[in-house]
Amino acid sequence: MIRLFFLIRALEQGGAERQLIELARHLDQRRFAVTVATFYAGGALHAELAGVAGVRLIALGKRGRWDVLPFLWRLWRLLRAERPAIVHGYMEGGNLLGLLLGPLVGARVVWGLRASNMNLDDYDWAPRLTFWLGARCSRLADAIILNSEAGRRHHLAHGYSGAHMLVIPNGIDVERFRPDAAARARVRQAWHVAPDVPLIGLVGRLDPMKDHPTFLRAAALVAAQNPRARFVCVGDGPPAYRAQLAQLADTLGLGPRLIWAGACGDMPAVYNGLDLLASSSACGEGFANVIGEAMACALPVVATDVGDAAVIIGDPARVVAPGDPAALAGRLLGLLALAPAGRQALGAAGRDRIVANYSIDRLADTTQAVLEGMT
Repeated sequence: MIRLFFLIRALEQGGAERQLIELARHLDQRRFAVTVATFYAGGALHAELAGVAGVRLIALGKRGRWDVLPFLWRLWRLLRAERPAIVHGYMEGGNLLGLLLGPLVGARVVWGLRASNMNLDDYDWAPRLTFWLGARCSRLADAIILNSEAGRRHHLAHGYSGAHMLVIPNGIDVERFRPDAAARARVRQAWHVAPDVPLIGLVGRLDPMKDHPTFLRAAALVAAQNPRARFVCVGDGPPAYRAQLAQLADTLGLGPRLIWAGACGDMPAVYNGLDLLASSSACGEGFANVIGEAMACALPVVATDVGDAAVIIGDPARVVAPGDPAALAGRLLGLLALAPAGRQALGAAGRDRIVANYSIDRLADTTQAVLEGMT
């Protein structure tokens, strides 16, 4: 048995957290004894992993940014007790701490990098510092796993070592994310959207990198050409930023055409409730889970050319430059103009693409081979 120790800040709602959970679930339990340690207790996704047989979940009880020495002492004691063969960090904080303490217990160290061209100016000093430290310490990691070619290029361009760097794309649970007519009807009823009304959604937390303003401006352009269209934003974020976005939506005249759905637990139902998904991200994405999940539900997607979106979608006609509401609206209107059978065929082809190239089994098998090769 290979003792594998994942280290991540928290199990909040997010793509990296979702991928860690799926990987921990699907690794071969005959080969791996898996522990997942989080800096902070709780989190929206904590319960999903807490009940998984064969996975030990431990919260280190960090009490805030400045709880440093007591937190490091707890982590050190846990690593000494666990004696893992591999410490696998997820994102910069887990990566750096794994590199600091993992070798002291004889563990190999794997880093997980999930983003591409993050605009760190949108955040405070801590992410900038950890990125800077990561670039300077990266040559010491035994392996660096990224989820996108865009992320690999970005990190290499900013000083990260490529000596032990490899790309393993995210995996989508194609049994969970699949077409479901009953779920479609249920979520539309909850949102008070008639079955035949065109519904376009953006799924993502309220964060500048997701560029909701571009989506909202595109929605206003679509609404001007297609008055029946309605729109939904699924995800939550800081109240002040949400208020800014709501004010912009009102200024654009979206009013009752736009639903602010907040965070939703049943994401397969959300995707099934939509007619089109728009991903308007300005930066930061590596492999956007929402694109793969939507496609697995046979939902046509239009996305900005950020991260590996163009590779995942596989159709240049449905990829636009970031920050261009007119281009995004034009692609969405083009898809709305298709006959229902045409959109269904497009969605079915998208699901086939995800099943063939980005399944969760493929993620687990590829990662498992890499980890086994390190011991």
